[in-house]
Amino acid sequence: MVEIPETGRQVLDADIMREWAARGIDTLTRHRRGVDELNVFPVADSDTATNMVATLQAAFQGATPGLGLEALLDEAAGRALLSARGNSGVILAQMLRGLADVWNSDEIDAKGFAIGLRSATDAATAAVAVPTAGTILTVAESAASAAVKAAPFGLVSAARASAEAAAEAVAATPGQLPALARAGVVDAGGLALTVILEALVETLTGSVSTGALDLLERHRVRTVSEVEEVPRETGSDVYGYEVQYLLEANAAAAADLRHSLTALGDSVVIIGSRAAKDVTTFNVHVHVNDIGAAIEAGIERGRVHRISVTRFDDTLGTHASARMHAAPARRPAVPEAEAPIGELVVVTEADPLREFLAGEGCRTASPATVGTELAAALADGAASVVVLSDTAAAARTAHRAVESAHRDGHQVIALFGVTRVQAVAAVAVHDPERQFDDDVSAMTEAIKACRTGEVHAIPSGFSSVIHERTQSVFGEPADAARDLADRLCADGAELLTVLPGAGSNAAIVTALSDHVREAWPLVEIQQLPAGDDVPLLLLGAE
Repeated sequence: MVEIPETGRQVLDADIMREWAARGIDTLTRHRRGVDELNVFPVADSDTATNMVATLQAAFQGATPGLGLEALLDEAAGRALLSARGNSGVILAQMLRGLADVWNSDEIDAKGFAIGLRSATDAATAAVAVPTAGTILTVAESAASAAVKAAPFGLVSAARASAEAAAEAVAATPGQLPALARAGVVDAGGLALTVILEALVETLTGSVSTGALDLLERHRVRTVSEVEEVPRETGSDVYGYEVQYLLEANAAAAADLRHSLTALGDSVVIIGSRAAKDVTTFNVHVHVNDIGAAIEAGIERGRVHRISVTRFDDTLGTHASARMHAAPARRPAVPEAEAPIGELVVVTEADPLREFLAGEGCRTASPATVGTELAAALADGAASVVVLSDTAAAARTAHRAVESAHRDGHQVIALFGVTRVQAVAAVAVHDPERQFDDDVSAMTEAIKACRTGEVHAIPSGFSSVIHERTQSVFGEPADAARDLADRLCADGAELLTVLPGAGSNAAIVTALSDHVREAWPLVEIQQLPAGDDVPLLLLGAE
């Protein structure tokens, strides 16, 4: 370990934080494939570096200019919370939250750095329901302890000591986790964290640390004569789905949810501010077989939205497929000749949209009639029902109806936080003859893939809005509509759905359609009825 002060920048501020983040993103991106290939725990889904890069990009790219370190980190932690994907991504996001909680000034010295790394490690460990030795948490613990010991010698020494300790901890992970020893690799998440810590050393000194990349190139593991068994080490191998969602709830509800999800599956991570007394946002991650139960557990404790379901069988290939078939879901399989019929009920206050969806063969209900419609679907022999709600009022009444159905032993799930455009996207992929979990997965993927925006009439003109954030303001509604369409289509789109609301007219829609056909000739555009209780325009790109 470093025992004498080293030269370099000895104070960490906002500029260094930005440079550190950019350097970490660049290095991880360049070596993403190699790190991903090491990924075998908690499940071999080859996405560790990909998820961590995406989390860092969401946190720091596009950050508000001119912020000091304290405000920059608080903003970054909030953005990471909302955008983190996968087990490694949510752990990294919680580490950012841990830093933000204690870096309460715009300049951080060696002591502050060590305190921050300790806070980040503790926050991440507390977020994981079953912490496992030989993972990113073990590596973070070693790095934090080394930083504390080296802090008296300055920031550069503390940063270098943490990176070196992290590399040593990564090299030791096969001796702690049998899955790594059997595969002949080191832990991918711990290696990625080491890359990030080495990026800080390079930022402070200009010298390049290569411990992590040397490990990556060699794929070297420690020879072990005896490997200690890790509790539930193979747990995720029997679970076929990764479920993630955002939960608006208080800390007590989030803690209770963690216990419930641990009983349903594995790889449970819930990140957010556990010190918050009021309702706040948590990012929930779990590997399960029973998708509906995992989502319903969240719904019972708060408002669930931004639901994402990934089936490992779609990403892992033949080997994983065989493994999952050997460990089926808890419910007995239904013979193909007796395939269950699943119903979909869309709850919306928009009469025109209900008429359109009914014409597509979909059951619809208003908030006042959802209980009756759900009961009718079950009485008609539906083996399962998915209830989609497009407003808060619809969600409240739908939730009560779903709870009543649960008490009667029916398999029903409610998907809340869905916009009207996303509801249409979900209806398009719904298959009543598909297995329940597969159908829920398909619909949630369609919802996630549908990017939405709105055009609002405001006192100063007309605004284009995405994720409740105003993008631009224009004097004419058609200009705002064109701007919104360009933003949504720029990320790739095959279909743009337009739902005109109150105050809209044919001229606005025509101007928008003409623009899309000219600027985005490969994008199909469709117009659907929305109702009078929505903004000037609703747009959805998929």
